[in-house]
Amino acid sequence: MRYFFNTSFFFLTCPSLKQAIMKKLLLLFIVFNTISLLSFSQDEFAKLQADFEKMMKDPKNIYGKNKAVGKYYDIRGFKMYVEVYGQGKPLLFIHGNGGSINNFTKQIPFFAKNYKVIIADSRAQGKSADPTDSISYEMMADDYAALLDAMKIDSAYVVGWSDGGINGLLMAIRHPEKVKKLAVTGANLRPDTTAVPQEVWDMVTPMYTGLKAKPDKNEMEKGGYKLLKLLVENPHIPLSDLQKISCPTLVIGGDHDVIKEEHTMEIYKNIPYAYLWILPNSGHSTPIVYATEFNSKIDVFFKQPYRKFDSPEKRFF
Repeated sequence: MRYFFNTSFFFLTCPSLKQAIMKKLLLLFIVFNTISLLSFSQDEFAKLQADFEKMMKDPKNIYGKNKAVGKYYDIRGFKMYVEVYGQGKPLLFIHGNGGSINNFTKQIPFFAKNYKVIIADSRAQGKSADPTDSISYEMMADDYAALLDAMKIDSAYVVGWSDGGINGLLMAIRHPEKVKKLAVTGANLRPDTTAVPQEVWDMVTPMYTGLKAKPDKNEMEKGGYKLLKLLVENPHIPLSDLQKISCPTLVIGGDHDVIKEEHTMEIYKNIPYAYLWILPNSGHSTPIVYATEFNSKIDVFFKQPYRKFDSPEKRFF
């Protein structure tokens, strides 16, 4: 339920989503984010959001359209668009529902100083066109594992936001050898009110049912419906699968996220080697609102060994 909210103002940069249905989605998501992301005063947040939107549309912002580093890979029946920045240990970023590479505009330059940053448009999003009429998180997790194979990379650090967080969890479950360490923000395991507040469902469900009932969808509406269906009907990750994750994992969320904080806690509690970081006065867009802290915390998490609290004494410091 999280991914559209994560990318609410990112749709402005996607010409293919300028149809009326997507504009309505955009408006609702911006309103929700504006209400939720209260880490600043209302005026400060409005400026932060405006500055980010301006950055996303700035012609000088090369991310997602950099011909010098962009490349298509034939991955499992579609062409996946990928950009790579920097050198060092491989670090894979995965964006949210309806998003694209440039959603991580505030992360790429920071991490490219010390890592080989690999960032792609997920299947059926951005420049990664997908002809199929359905999509699943498992499918996308397998796509990313196949991408690392195609790039001859045995494993990578992984950061996933929203849908990308779900994809990251599934990568660690389905392809554990591919994930060195994992950081996820705004992810969920189930498409229900144990994970997502009722008011968020009440906002999204009419859009989904209305588009589902429309018999003569145009191509843009078909694409939007495919992503909405993914959003509303999935994922379905059992706790027993989370308990199989063997890599150290940093589980992140806002305390006013579109994912309930108790659900984020549930994810954390069921991963054997996990840390928890709940950001105060934050909604779903943690990588934007808290960009500096977000980047530095994840960098430290990747560089330091996982600390085991395997005795009661260690819990005191």
